[in-house]
Parts: sequence; structure tokens; C-alpha cells
Amino acid sequence: MNVTEAVKSRRSVRQFTDQPVELETIRRVMDTARWAASGCNYQPWEATVVTGQPLADLQAKITTTPPQEAEYDWTAPGQEDAYKQRLNVVSKGMFGAMGIAREDGEGRMKAMMRNATSFDAPAVMFIYFPRLMKEPQWSDTGMWLQSVALLLREEGLDSCFQEYMALYANVIREHLGLDHERYMLFCGMAIGYRDPDAPLNNYERERVPLDEHVKFVGF
Repeated sequence: MNVTEAVKSRRSVRQFTDQPVELETIRRVMDTARWAASGCNYQPWEATVVTGQPLADLQAKITTTPPQEAEYDWTAPGQEDAYKQRLNVVSKGMFGAMGIAREDGEGRMKAMMRNATSFDAPAVMFIYFPRLMKEPQWSDTGMWLQSVALLLREEGLDSCFQEYMALYANVIREHLGLDHERYMLFCGMAIGYRDPDAPLNNYERERVPLDEHVKFVGF
């Protein structure tokens, strides 16, 4: 698989098979991802990949604990109509694939709660970094995560980024033995093999046209 194929075939997978993820494969992906770009060579990202009984135990805690207030805000762009519309487009595709009507609030909430068990992915990576890291280092962590996602595609694996896990930062930090004062829990990342027949993994995605994002000057 070349880079273009990896980029275009990567998507947020929300229906996984029960095929386990081998440690050797995950280690190979993570070892290569170390070479992601990093301003000042800080390499701020840290993570723990969890599977098996330890993951089941953590998910049991998450599903029985009320969510906390997230320590950062991922909803702010929704204040502008253009960004809100982009959210609405993906929501329509996702819930439409599951056959959940817009007015079915209970059905939508039940579907969203599948985040708590990371859509039954066999492995989940939890990403965190010291609280002293600022916006540039958050950006570096994003570049590292994209590198991980593309390398997973090269291995035939898929993923789903989960900012949702920020709602359970205290539970996750405690389970992983992380210092609450030192570490910001950024997100989770569901990892596994996609169910190729699941409608939720096949609805048509949309992206903003190139010229709305990028200007070309002097060519």
C-alpha cells in the first residue's frame, strides 16, 4: 500500500471484527511512528495500548461511571455555521447508515454510547502528554497520530480517534497509573480490523473542495 492509498482508505471505523491485534504488529507500527515530525524534537506524545482483560476491566469502569467535564473543548468550531454544517453532514451519514432517524434521540444516544467500549475494537490506545505541553506540541501529537493511523492501514488495520475518552480522563488515568496532576488525557484510539460489510464503515464521506482550503500563489 502506498501513502496515497493509505490516506484515502483511512476512515473512522466504528464496527470491528473480533480478530485480535498482534503485539508484534502494534510494536512495528509504533516503532516506525516515532519518526513523525516534532518541533524542537520534544516528541511530547505518550501512550498506552490496552487489550484483553485489562481493557475489559477499564471499559467496565467507564460504562458505570458518569462522564466528567472534559479538560479541553472540541466543540467550539460549531459556533460558526460552516463548521457546524460539516458536523451535520458526517452525522447524517453515520446515523443514516445505522438506520437511526434524526428525531430518534434515544437511538442516537445509544449509538453514541458505543464509544465507551470503543466500538468493540480488540485494542485501544490511550494518548496523553504532560500538561506543560502547549498548542505546538498538541499539533505534533496530531501528526504522530496520523502517522500511526496510516501505518496501521499499511498493516491492514483500521482505527478510530476518540476525543470522547476525555470525558473519562480521571477513570483512565487511574486505571493506567498516571499522575492526574502531570498528565493531560488527550484521546483514545480504537484499533482493529474493520468489518468490511458493516454499513457504518461504508457510508459515503464528504470533504471540502481543495480550493476552499488552500490558495496557490506565484505558480
